[in-house]
Order: sequence, then structure tokens, then C-alpha cells
Amino acid sequence: EPSLSQKFTQDFRDLFLRQTNLSLVNVSGDLHFEGELVLRVSKKGKNLSEAHPNGIPVIDYCDAITVGIDFTARDLQNKLKKDSLPWEKSKSFDGSALIGNWINKKNIDDLNNLDFSLTKNGDIVQKGNTSKMLWKIDKLISEISKFFTLKIGDIIFTGTPSGVGRVNENDNLVGYINEKECFSIKIK
Repeated sequence: EPSLSQKFTQDFRDLFLRQTNLSLVNVSGDLHFEGELVLRVSKKGKNLSEAHPNGIPVIDYCDAITVGIDFTARDLQNKLKKDSLPWEKSKSFDGSALIGNWINKKNIDDLNNLDFSLTKNGDIVQKGNTSKMLWKIDKLISEISKFFTLKIGDIIFTGTPSGVGRVNENDNLVGYINEKECFSIKIK
């Protein structure tokens, strides 16, 4: 079964970066990146089946795709885990998520064979392909809809390939779908 969680415990708009710089001040002494494919929900749905009994393919509940970063304050997360406390503070601080520029799903040839990557200072640190995901996109959407009603404008982070790592001051992170740059951010 896919692991499901809601990143947002406050007005989610405060969590997303709106600029091309992220300041480490007052966030964490050990901030980590997790590059992920991100889907944008375009139809309301609940208890969706991969089998499409109503004639609408599950993937058609999303209209756009991009890459993003799920930032984690690893030092805070480890402390909270050690103290057996909930650790959403380590993943839900202002600016804890970055979403790249959306690509219309119609402009993607094959969602089941899509490359995505993250570079750090010009070096590829994460690379994935949707054909190698543990949970295919249709399965993720279906599973999520069993527990959470999908609403227009919701976003789904699909999980991260190997290569999660620490960010440092002056690092430059760039996310790609195939060869197309979706975002670039400098850590300050």
C-alpha cells in the first residue's frame, strides 16, 4: 500500500515558495530536499477505481504535471521522532514545498514513461521515471481518493526517487521533466 499523508495543517498557500530563493534562516540546521513528481487535480472525486467503471480514467482527474521539492527539517524531524511526537512541523513550515511550472498533461506523450530529475549545483542528484515508480500514477490517485476527497486545485506529490540529500547555503536546485526545466531555486 502507498504511504499517505497530508502535508498541510495550515493554509497550504503559505507552504509553497513563490520566489526563486529559499532562506535557511530560522528553518533548520539540517534541511533536506526530496524531489518529486507533482500532479494537479482538476476534477472532484472520491473512491475512484483504477478500473474506470464510470468511464473516466483515473488520470483524467488531473490536468497538469510538474516536479517539486518536499523540504524536510531533518534535525527537527529526528528530535520529534525521538520524543515520540508528531513530526509535521518538520515538513509543514512556511516554504516547505516548491512546485515547478505546470505542464499540461496533454503535452506529455506517455505519463507511464516520463523522466524527471533534480540537479544540485549542476550535478544530477535524483533521477526517476514513472515506469519505475513503486505505485503507478493511477494507483496513487485511486488510493488517495479512498481516504481524501480530491478537489479541484489539490496537488499530489507522488514520492521521491533515491538521492534525497542535504541543502546548504548557495546551493542551486533545478527540477526537470524530461529535458524541460520546471524550476530553479537558490538556497540562501
